[in-house]
Parts: sequence; structure tokens; C-alpha cells
Amino acid sequence: MNQQTTTRPQSLKSITYTGLNPGIKLIVLGAVHGNEICGTQGIQRVMAELDAGRLEVKAGQVTFVPITNPLAYQLGQRAGDRNLNRNLGLTESPIDYEDRIANALCPLLAAHEVLLDLHSFHSAGEPFIMLGPENNNGDLEPFSLAAAEEALAVRLGPSRIVDGWLDTYARGVHHRVSNTAVSERAHLLNTDPRYGIGTTEYMRANGGYALTLECGQHNDPKAPEVAYQAILNTLAHLNLVELPTPAAQQKLEVLRIDEVIDKNHSADQFQKAWVSFDPLTQNDNIGVREDGTTVTATRAGFILFPNPNAQAGNEWFYYAKRSDRKIAGLLSAL
Repeated sequence: MNQQTTTRPQSLKSITYTGLNPGIKLIVLGAVHGNEICGTQGIQRVMAELDAGRLEVKAGQVTFVPITNPLAYQLGQRAGDRNLNRNLGLTESPIDYEDRIANALCPLLAAHEVLLDLHSFHSAGEPFIMLGPENNNGDLEPFSLAAAEEALAVRLGPSRIVDGWLDTYARGVHHRVSNTAVSERAHLLNTDPRYGIGTTEYMRANGGYALTLECGQHNDPKAPEVAYQAILNTLAHLNLVELPTPAAQQKLEVLRIDEVIDKNHSADQFQKAWVSFDPLTQNDNIGVREDGTTVTATRAGFILFPNPNAQAGNEWFYYAKRSDRKIAGLLSAL
């Protein structure tokens, strides 16, 4: 489909169910990236149960946004004009489609207390949860609701948790300024420290807490089930519906992202088809640059979000390492 001739969607659909008793306000997003449809399918399944009366919101409020980026979803690709989940915020002079979506989405986020954002990833791999920072008073991402966020994280379903996103991305900006990008607009966004701010970071900055659930590979038939179960677990944990309270994971693998490596040229290539969480030992051959320079692992750890189709000037892959962060009173145990 030719994006230039496509009629661009002009609305953002959200559906809200309000209980008759006081409670938490939850928002659930699907298809922030248009080719990540498991969240959309999970949301639609839960909504069908609510509409049929098999499930009922009795307290608080839940808002579903099944397709958060309608243009990208229509095109069947990650983005419309740019990545909606970067540099998210309100703007008085929107430049691209995602700016206009953000102007509709951000007030929705700010009107809720908890966000569950459902995603999938490019390569094969097991589901995992992206967690926010520990409580802190820093300048980058001050936060005071880590305990509540962790309590939800350990009840979503997956046992692998990853943190360290925004500070790693901010450090990557310092290395990105001199790199090329596919357009001046993309270069300006990629070299802006705010570019690392997506849905969850925006939610935390506006007084709430938030989790990203990576439900599996884009086309994994199990991914929509992971999304569906996570929504039910969230609704039950927050006491919005009458379902059994989900048990907390007793064994967790906790990792921390600590470095981002960008793709400098469209001809940069991986040495093999890497999968998220593949282990790395120091000096492992990861890929080769367009100029023949070999990219090797600088330390032992894991590769995360390897994207062979990344555009020049964008994230190519991340390093992650084991973390000793305590989650819900447990240490990393897997």
C-alpha cells in the first residue's frame, strides 16, 4: 500500500467502562506500533466478554484503545510518519501524524492512574515486562510509585522483567548526535533526550505508573493469549472486576538495559539472526558495519531488541545484564 495515496485515519477510538463503585482508573493500549497487533486482539477479546456480560467492571474505570496508531495499523508497519512511542508529548504545532495522535492520546493517559501498554517484538523470544525506575528524585525520571508498579508487574504472567530504559536511551543520545539519519526530522528527534519518552514514561511523569508488556514475537499465535491474560490479571489485581486475585511470580529473572548500539548505515548487518536475550560473552561477533568494522560484545550479558531492519540513525540492538534489583521482596532467581 502506498502511504502517499492512503487516506489517513482522522480519529482515535477509545472505549471506557465505568464501574458504579470507586476505584482505580486503568488505560490499556494496543497497536502503539501498527505491526504489533497482539494487544489489539487481546483487548478485543476482553471487550467482547464485557459487552456480552460475561465480565463486568464493578469499580473504577478502564479505558481501552485497541489501535493507538491507526495509520501505522492501516499500513501494517511499525510507524506512520515516525515512532509514536518516542518523543511523546503535547505540541501546539504538530508536524507529523504521530504528533496529532499524541495530542489526542496524552490527555487520555493523564486522565488515568495506571497504564498497561501491550507490544510485541521483531525476533523470536519469550514474553517479558518493561519496568520503570526504582523510586528516585533525579532529574531524568523521578518516581515514587515503584512498589505499586512492581506489584502489578509480578502478576501479569511473564517471569522476566527488564528495567533501565530511559537512562540508557539518554546516554545513547550523546553518541547519536554525529550519526546520520534518514531525514532531518528523524535526526532531530533521535538527538533529543526527550526522544526516549514513550507512553509509560509520559504516564509516570503525570503522576501514574505504567508497564509495557512485550507479549512475544509479532506473529506468535500465543502472543494474543499473553495479552488477554495480562489484561484480566490487571483488572483483577486492581479490583476492577470480580475475578480471583492473580498470584505473584515466585521466581523472577531481572535484567537491566545498560547500553544502546545504533545502526549507522543501512548496510550494517548482523552476524546471525539474533534473538532477544541471547547470551553474549565478551568479544562475541555481533555484526559488521558498512565499512567492514566488526561489532563485538564489549562485555558478557544479553542482546535485547536486535532489529536487522532498523533505519540508519536508529537503535540497532541493546545490551542487558543481570540486575540485583529487588522486585516484590525477591532477588533475581532464574
